[in-house]
Amino acid sequence: MKRSLQSLPAEELAGRRVLVRVDFNVPLDDGRVADATRIDASVPTLRWLLARRARPVLLSHLGRPGGEPRPELSLAPVAPCLAERLAAPVTFFDRCEGEEAERATRELAEGDVLLLENTRFLAGETANDPALAERFARLGDVYVLDAFGTAHRAHASTAGVASRMRPAVAGLLVERELEALGRLRDDPPRPFVVAFGGAKITDKIDLLRAFFARADAILLGGAMANTFFRARGLETGRSLVEEDAVELAKSLLVEAGSLVRLPRDVVVTVDPGDPEGEIQEVSTAAIPGDAAAMDIGEETRAEYGHEIAACGSFFWNGPMGRFEDPRFAAGTFALAGAAARATDAGAFTVIGGGDSAAAVRAAGLMDAVSHVSTGGGASLEFLGGGTLPGIEALEDA
Repeated sequence: MKRSLQSLPAEELAGRRVLVRVDFNVPLDDGRVADATRIDASVPTLRWLLARRARPVLLSHLGRPGGEPRPELSLAPVAPCLAERLAAPVTFFDRCEGEEAERATRELAEGDVLLLENTRFLAGETANDPALAERFARLGDVYVLDAFGTAHRAHASTAGVASRMRPAVAGLLVERELEALGRLRDDPPRPFVVAFGGAKITDKIDLLRAFFARADAILLGGAMANTFFRARGLETGRSLVEEDAVELAKSLLVEAGSLVRLPRDVVVTVDPGDPEGEIQEVSTAAIPGDAAAMDIGEETRAEYGHEIAACGSFFWNGPMGRFEDPRFAAGTFALAGAAARATDAGAFTVIGGGDSAAAVRAAGLMDAVSHVSTGGGASLEFLGGGTLPGIEALEDA
């Protein structure tokens, strides 16, 4: 167990620079924040610090600039968005290390927040360069990790700086993530139902195998299911199949036994790119050779909904189809609705970030489930039994 922000006495924070690694990797549209979900997730920690007269200094990445400055990936548009949500002044500084940045942190007034420039504008960030981590460490007196979505990466602004600063603690967001995901990993209420979608089996193989020993049912959908169809010798037509993983899918089916549920029917179309193209529902044993499976069908939605309705806990990662297209959204939204109803009936439900979180948000059900993770990759790594370098570098409780 790691030390939490709430363990720090107020007198240890008052007037001190608190370096907070947040996750402001948000979509931008014409120089404005298009989706502030990740910014909203940081607000409780920042308000907690401001209430104790700390001086928050924020580090974050945005996109993949490749270790060099790219104006379109600047964090500058985030500052006014955060200020509005915090109801506090947020100053943006166009660098994230060096003497001038350090001076800006020391001149930060009480009650204000300082947001520094994109950490990935520096090549040493993703390489966890020790010298850069040392320079980051000079920007604060206390370190708080509140970016769960980056905790599985050993970067200079996460594991690197956390190992060089004390106190180094988990923020309120990270604490909530570890509590929710830890409950699923260590003692999930039974029956424990898991749903996986998305495209690639290889991205989730460790987690799939980990759940073979823990879950009571594993529901598969999305393009991932197509690879399992092929492994069973079924026609997949023009569906997306992970060709290199067909043999792996065969072995996983043997390992899993009766745990794994595959769709009984799917929504197919001859032309996935045509928004007006005709769709039809067919049995998974009757996918036409010229069509592609794009969503789970009505029978499967009902079956999966029944499984989720009876669960004690539920974890979901990956959409059931190309839900961004309304023609193929029914399966994904059906799972979101089933998760919400199960939560209302007393089940513990966790959405594993990424596209699943986006789908729950699109369905207007973010507040209707127990927990929506802010880190897709980090949540999978954690639940699969892997280590999160950013967490490991924090102080033990």
